[in-house]
Amino acid sequence: MGLQVQVLNADTSREIDAAFATLARERSDALFVDANPFFISRRVQLVNLASRLAVPAIYFDRAFAEIGGLMSYGASLTDAYRQVGVYTGAHPQGRQARRPAGRAVDASSSWSSITKTARMLGLTVPPTLLARADEVIE
Repeated sequence: MGLQVQVLNADTSREIDAAFATLARERSDALFVDANPFFISRRVQLVNLASRLAVPAIYFDRAFAEIGGLMSYGASLTDAYRQVGVYTGAHPQGRQARRPAGRAVDASSSWSSITKTARMLGLTVPPTLLARADEVIE
């Protein structure tokens, strides 16, 4: 596809600012923010900087899309925790649990949220992508 990937790391707010300065200087076409607990705590900063640079960004958690991030994609932690409850509740108390290999395991479903930010960035979201989204946040 001829794409060039650049990995930028950040562990502080200053490093996030520096990473976005690099994105601006390099005129990056898009941004993917990987799963990191620190990034959840800095989500407002990340979404604001991406918006300011008009860089389409995909985030790992719905919380980013809720505050104006373009899109989130990843496993739903709520669904994963629910599945753990179903799995453990399936074992009757007082009896020996079946071996794990004997239990069916469901893969955590992926979900995506797309926001009106796409319109602000001048992006056209294909109807096929909108149809696959679990939720469209307006």
